[in-house]
Amino acid sequence: MTNRLADASSPYLRQHADNPVDWWPWSPEALAEAKRRDVPILLSVGYAACHWCHVMAHESFENEQLARLMNDNFVNIKVDREERPDIDAVYMTATQAMTGQGGWPMTCFLTPDGEPFHCGTYYPPHQFARLLEAVAATWRERRDEVVDAGKQLVAHIEERTGPLRTASVDADVLAAAAARLVAESDQEHGGFGGAPKFPPSMVLEFLLRRYENGGGREPLDVATQCAEAMARGGIYDQLAGGFARYSVDAAWVVPHFEKMLYDNALLLRVYAHLARLVPGEPVRTLARRVAEETAQFLLTDLRTSEGAFAASLDADTEGEEGKTYVWTPAQLVDVLGEDDGAWAAELFAVTDDGTFEHGTSTLQMPADPDDTQRWQRVREELLAARRARPQPARDDKVLAEWNGLTITALAEAGRALNRPDWVGAAVAAADFVLDVHVVDGRLRRSSRAGRVGDAAGVLADYACFAEGLLALHQATGDGKWLSAATELIDIAVDRFADHDHPGAYFDTAEDAEALVQRPADPADNASPSGASALAAALLSASVLIGGSKATEYRRLADEALQRVGVLLSYQPRFAGNWLAVAEAAQAGPVQVAVVGPPESRGELTSTAVAVAHGGAVVVAGRPDEPGVPLLADRPLVEDGPAAYVCRGYVCDRPTTDPTELARTLTSARAG
Repeated sequence: MTNRLADASSPYLRQHADNPVDWWPWSPEALAEAKRRDVPILLSVGYAACHWCHVMAHESFENEQLARLMNDNFVNIKVDREERPDIDAVYMTATQAMTGQGGWPMTCFLTPDGEPFHCGTYYPPHQFARLLEAVAATWRERRDEVVDAGKQLVAHIEERTGPLRTASVDADVLAAAAARLVAESDQEHGGFGGAPKFPPSMVLEFLLRRYENGGGREPLDVATQCAEAMARGGIYDQLAGGFARYSVDAAWVVPHFEKMLYDNALLLRVYAHLARLVPGEPVRTLARRVAEETAQFLLTDLRTSEGAFAASLDADTEGEEGKTYVWTPAQLVDVLGEDDGAWAAELFAVTDDGTFEHGTSTLQMPADPDDTQRWQRVREELLAARRARPQPARDDKVLAEWNGLTITALAEAGRALNRPDWVGAAVAAADFVLDVHVVDGRLRRSSRAGRVGDAAGVLADYACFAEGLLALHQATGDGKWLSAATELIDIAVDRFADHDHPGAYFDTAEDAEALVQRPADPADNASPSGASALAAALLSASVLIGGSKATEYRRLADEALQRVGVLLSYQPRFAGNWLAVAEAAQAGPVQVAVVGPPESRGELTSTAVAVAHGGAVVVAGRPDEPGVPLLADRPLVEDGPAAYVCRGYVCDRPTTDPTELARTLTSARAG
């Protein structure tokens, strides 16, 4: 048996290199082998941090008898969904159409042409064995039925997918979406829906922008309640910072312990936004602390030696969920002593009965500590003890999309909270992705240990990374980031657009590998859709770039928003990023250009960053700064620094007074 996964760029694939299963990576050679052998394909899709992926691997893929069944009857292909989201999207759509649900590990049986005819997720070993035998027998005995079923399923998916009809996106649509989200929110625990409950980061960002744009107090209250509930719950790591992927209960108590880069980037952005938005309110202190701790988690636990950011930390430690993270009262006493141990147990809601398994508890913080110094000392001691425990594995591949989200978050949060070290970390990550992931003018999706993989960038890679570069352009005033961002945007528009349906975009490029369906999902899910991220980049770039290209970018952003107007109206929970972009577009978007030398423009700049609406662009520099169009033709006022505020294409007179600037930027909130 050939070991084809040992040199894979994906740590998830490498985890399966020693299985007795004769795995292939997804490739033309694998599909050709299925045709040569005249057998179906067994496609298994998962990711490194996935608990049930590890369970199925241990139960089935390490089982010699099951591996023999797989090898004798199928060409077996293993795919990392994070490295090949295009393959995952196509077959997840098929799985959901066939079973009514989806998830990972995803298990699909395909014809040699790649058409799915039977799909599912996790199978226990006895059930999996029966399924393998049944599918193999059906392929041998009723081949025509299987092939026909695959073609019918593909045709059915094509009928049910495709571009949405256009609809207007105006202030009334945004107000209605916000009202619906407020009505659907969990009034008891915060957030949306029941168990399992996922952090609604993009919806929260929209609600904050809605409040800023005159949408009243209710959107802010819903966002604040959810943000505080998550920060005080077990889904948040009270010792090291950062959030787990979701809570298995509705009250945010017990997390599914994997920590994903994209979640923490998106949530860092939300908490930094909240921290600057509500001066004088108690939640501001909590939001700032969570933003600082989450940024520290990114820099400590997920930053790679090359300066980029790794994909995730596993849910399991040595095959056991939560082993690194949970505590008993006795364990707290062992580390801290009787007095501090009892105090910590009360602070963190650690009980004798436990909130997790086997009498252990996740750490929550229902209320702030009454002694900050004691809290810091206890936290450091517990964190040191926890780091001495076995640790979850890290998936250290670097994804352009998720690094783009992280660059955006660190640049925006670093600027808003006066942390230039965060902006510096964003610069290092951007330099790495530009140096390593751009090959022959095109973006590659992943790399590992500084070596780029073969997977082509999808729309979300181009769009999210472009957004990050635009955020860096604003944070640093360096024109090179704007230039690099517009190059990516232009490629995305040229290669990913659905030219028959203005405003619609495919998730793969027109010259990408052809699958049985070209994926194009506009909905925001755990992370922004590629199309909504591109709309955000187009909108920001339209007021940063200047010239005729600015008008074209704004037209494209508006077309993209109109293409998903129906989604915004009827499924706002799956359009959080779209709604945030639409809110910024309704506001103008707001543009603030602060001109003057560094030593004199600081107060105007800090005021603009602190007060400007979410989605606004703020650039500071000298009027003659090369490569920074927003500052061009905006002179000093009486030889001193000045701020120019515009909304769309309408500008106020320049001001030299930070108080007047703040008043101008907050005028919309009275609604």
